[in-house]
Amino acid sequence: MRAVQDGKLPLVDLVPESNFCLGCRACEPVCPAGVEYGVLLEEMRVATWTGKNRPLIVRGLFIAVGTKFMVRLLGLFSPLAKNRKSEGEVHLALGCFERALFPSVSKAVAAIEPNCSIAADQGCCGALHAHNGELEKGKEMAVALGESMPGTILSTAGGCAAHLSSVLGRDRVKEFSEWWAAKEAALNPITKSGKPVRIGLQDSCHLRNGMGVFKEPRAILASLGEYVEVPDASGCCGAAGTYALLQKKNSRKVLAQKVSDIADLKLDYLATVNPGCTRQLKTELKRAGVKTKVIHLAELIALSQK
Repeated sequence: MRAVQDGKLPLVDLVPESNFCLGCRACEPVCPAGVEYGVLLEEMRVATWTGKNRPLIVRGLFIAVGTKFMVRLLGLFSPLAKNRKSEGEVHLALGCFERALFPSVSKAVAAIEPNCSIAADQGCCGALHAHNGELEKGKEMAVALGESMPGTILSTAGGCAAHLSSVLGRDRVKEFSEWWAAKEAALNPITKSGKPVRIGLQDSCHLRNGMGVFKEPRAILASLGEYVEVPDASGCCGAAGTYALLQKKNSRKVLAQKVSDIADLKLDYLATVNPGCTRQLKTELKRAGVKTKVIHLAELIALSQK
């Protein structure tokens, strides 16, 4: 990026190599200069992922979440979280692909927190656009969602929460685990054959590196069972937004060691806080024959209350 800025390297030469970057922002917390690499990567993709250089998959995803109508279609066949108005100031962001792939997550939140409002006609938060070459469009979508949800926006997706908070402000947006931890609500331990279940966690990269949220989900899980730290839980699982779709082989290589480690731990549950991580881990653990169940943190809490 510096070479391009200084005129030593043509911009087009950045495209092939930059496509290998996960965009996980793990370099940010350890950078002594405080470089916000995530922002630089987004701005670089604005300049490079244009025209024929924009992957076809990304173009298709943009269409899928480009309007409220299209987003509603994603969850049309799984409307588990119904429209609901509450007197409180908390609004649940359903997410685009989460409502289609894992609608049980929003259903769990609706069950354990009756004082949050849910609007089925909400649009996309814009994270997909911001991370894939349409930064300004992504910001506009975040502002629009914020205007439609006055008060606190509660997100069950680490990536969406990080994007929304960067645009709307940290005080307006709460990721589910940090919000629940602040409630200090008592939880019932989950048992199996009379013993506490073994639970691990896969961090959401943007949640941990972008918002600094990582202690809260661990504290919650420790109250639900025997918490076991997964080796390199803070390391990317290889999903990385569109990375798993654009770089399938490399994505699986990123996750390979983690799959082996999870298998050795013999966990009952592996908790996630982001739908991309959920899909990636479900797919690869099943492929490897690992019996550990991948489940969102909100679903675990709902399970403990049954």
